[in-house]
Amino acid sequence: MTWDATEALGSIPLEELKTATSVASSVLELGWGSRTAQAITVLIVVLVLIGFVMGYNKIRGADVRVAEALSGIDVELTRRASLIPSLVQTVQTFAADEKGILDHVTNARVALTSATTGKSVAQRIAAEKELDTALAPLRALGQSYPPLNSSNNFFNLQDNLADTESNLAFARQYYNDSVATLNRLITTIPWMFVAPMTGVSERACYQTPR
Repeated sequence: MTWDATEALGSIPLEELKTATSVASSVLELGWGSRTAQAITVLIVVLVLIGFVMGYNKIRGADVRVAEALSGIDVELTRRASLIPSLVQTVQTFAADEKGILDHVTNARVALTSATTGKSVAQRIAAEKELDTALAPLRALGQSYPPLNSSNNFFNLQDNLADTESNLAFARQYYNDSVATLNRLITTIPWMFVAPMTGVSERACYQTPR
């Protein structure tokens, strides 16, 4: 005896046949829907990862530029500090009695040199301000000691200090621009969500010593 599929189907009630067909269709649709949802989920994860990597690199790159800009300031501060011993020696030749002024300048130079080895911007600003304060009366000694004011060495050192101070102004501006870019990145959407995972925080601007 052979099995007749037509006869077998014919023996199934019509309502049950419709129900079975509906269930089968639902299972197929569920399968396709599940695969679509998985594909969308994977796509979202990939996009999030790409966004994270981009944000991480942008923030870390901006942080590196800030560090490089601070190094540029240190170069000029170190150059400025290197001119002080010769300036003190020149002044001492003509105004040895002004020991208090000379010692103040020397101590301010030591503090500035020490500040450039650390990470604190505030210490650099304070040390630079202290050196400016110490240099003011030393420069004024030229009015009290005419031979000092006529010294070519004294004049050249003053000129070199002025050049260094101009370079410092540019270095500070570049640093502050770099800081502004970094701070804007880590406080605006969408990069602000990545910032905590980079270990980078907002930086303070370099205020001009007054």
